[in-house]
Amino acid sequence: MPTKPIERLLFAQGGLCFFCQRQLPPGDASVEHLVAISNGGDNVDDNCVACCKALNSLLGRMSLKEKLRVFLNQKGAFKCPNGVARENGNSKERGSATSIESRLALVASDLRKRGAARPRTLESLSSTINALFQKKLTSQQIASLLAELQTKGFVSVTDTKVSYHLPLGDT
Repeated sequence: MPTKPIERLLFAQGGLCFFCQRQLPPGDASVEHLVAISNGGDNVDDNCVACCKALNSLLGRMSLKEKLRVFLNQKGAFKCPNGVARENGNSKERGSATSIESRLALVASDLRKRGAARPRTLESLSSTINALFQKKLTSQQIASLLAELQTKGFVSVTDTKVSYHLPLGDT
């Protein structure tokens, strides 16, 4: 029997991501605490699942209620930020997080985690978003994300300076 938590979880889950049911190589896997430790959850197998790092980053310190809301908002077609959509139990590749909503949620989650270390200029925010998506987005996609962040009121841009007004949980 595997001894490391991630190995045990992957073994119990048949080597699949708990959420999107995609094959999950150990190097891409992380432990997601269903009830975050920061919210009083325990570091025990009953509270932990293996999932892709992108999804773990998105869910972060959300409460269990907020996490459930993320999944319920998908309306039966779960869109993994790692690039897989689940529809009626079948997985289909999407290449990357394709919907603006899932990309926006991933960006907002990453920015919340950065706290005081958030990018302070529009140029560095663009670079941060580009790096978050492993430089696979076009400049137009990055510009769309920046515009959506501003439309939703998550960021304000004055000249080239950026200030943040991020929601605490999901987007």
